[in-house]
Amino acid sequence: MQRRDFLKASAVAATAGTVVNRVPASAAAATAAPQAQSAVPAVLAEYTGAEHRKRLENIRLAERGIRTCMRKHLVTSYLPGQCCYNLGEYPCRKPWDPDDWDERELDSLRDHGIRLIHVHEEWNDSQRLFGSHKLDALNPAGFRRFVDMVHRRGMKLIVYASSGYFEKTDPDFRPEWTAADDRPLVEIYFRYAHCSPASPGWRAYYLQHVVRILDEYGVDGIYNDLGYRQPPDLSGEATGDQVLAFRETPENDGALADLLSLVYAEVHRRGGVVKVHRGGTRCPNTDLKVYDYLWVGEGGRQGDKLREEVKNHPPYVVPCLDMSRATIANEDELYLHAIPYMQFPVLLAGRPFTGERAVIPGIDYPPEEKCFWTRHCRAIWKHYQAHPEGPHSYGWWDSQPGRPEARPTHARWLAQYLPMVEEGTWAWLDIGDSDLFTGPLPEGVVASMFANHELYLVLANYTEAAATVTTADTYVPTDASASQPNSRWDIPARSLLILRRGEL
Repeated sequence: MQRRDFLKASAVAATAGTVVNRVPASAAAATAAPQAQSAVPAVLAEYTGAEHRKRLENIRLAERGIRTCMRKHLVTSYLPGQCCYNLGEYPCRKPWDPDDWDERELDSLRDHGIRLIHVHEEWNDSQRLFGSHKLDALNPAGFRRFVDMVHRRGMKLIVYASSGYFEKTDPDFRPEWTAADDRPLVEIYFRYAHCSPASPGWRAYYLQHVVRILDEYGVDGIYNDLGYRQPPDLSGEATGDQVLAFRETPENDGALADLLSLVYAEVHRRGGVVKVHRGGTRCPNTDLKVYDYLWVGEGGRQGDKLREEVKNHPPYVVPCLDMSRATIANEDELYLHAIPYMQFPVLLAGRPFTGERAVIPGIDYPPEEKCFWTRHCRAIWKHYQAHPEGPHSYGWWDSQPGRPEARPTHARWLAQYLPMVEEGTWAWLDIGDSDLFTGPLPEGVVASMFANHELYLVLANYTEAAATVTTADTYVPTDASASQPNSRWDIPARSLLILRRGEL
């Protein structure tokens, strides 16, 4: 597809809300060849009168039966199947170069249900090792080939382009872009300054590169790891070339929100997608629309704590519990914390993350005892050398060694989740007072409902003891563990059920 035609199609999709045509509910069907992409959501283009009636009846049932909930939301333009794809190592001895291996991996990810590919820092040349730079591809020709691979499979591709982090040793860096007291983030191979969103010089440099990346490579948007330090308030003292034009408070990120709004508008002008990561579990403090997806979880060691801190963030949240530090009882635990709050974990995939990036000659690495990432990547490298057959790690936030059940578990839950968040679904999250049950929910049990042409009920037990819930209507589990409608549900400790309402 020519770039001009691709932009035209993308703009139509952005206006209507891009979704994949009806996703099969069964795990077996989820591995079938993908259906063609549609620029118009199924709820607009494909629903029959009977399906519209069923959708409205299901919404009415939920509206009449649910009196209180934490959050209510209408699902539009939601791509929950997301993958952080490791292109290769960086720093490296030789740039990555996508080939037939990547073709097969992308086929597998497409059949898995992935619709959004996100590449991280290894896509660029932040240390200028091969003649490129932090806001350009390490291997431009190879990256264009990869963009084409992704698009041929009907998937979107977004790239890392931080609106704050920039290598302090880069020849393009200007000290006036940062506050006078800025202390760079020194990790594994980089010394990243925090460029201020109040700096006009930095804005001019960054935004011009964002536009060039979108137009030159035809990618579908950016992943923005903010690298943010809040500038002084409107009446404060500016340093560097900052212009203090906005009110800055703990509840309002003035200059940041303005900058992110400009980026969001520019990406959406091209029918694209913006994913933002502020750090840990935080989100930008603004009422403006500045992202489509919020990545959370870096540094998170405990799933319950992460869930409680992000469960009421504005949608759509993409959790990634930091498995470089965290421990889980089983792979299902990641979905227990996410699905009841209309969140779905990112998949780490692509090339094996070998950790060799931590042992490249000529790179000045902080010592292991002072830098977690040096230590973690070298542990992965040591394991990879001893076990080249795996199990592999696939990203910065992956465990060492890798977890063989991570990918099949992600596919199993994604096959159940996709049908319940189709375009046009209304969701009631963390239900309080309702007529859905014959009695109060047990303490520690959370229920959420999703209404479209089907009606889904999610039950999550966060306690260490089994719980029983009796529903006013009958349902069947979506995992095919039972076929007969039932109203009594025994929920094991620390487990999740997704139920579909039986016929009226």
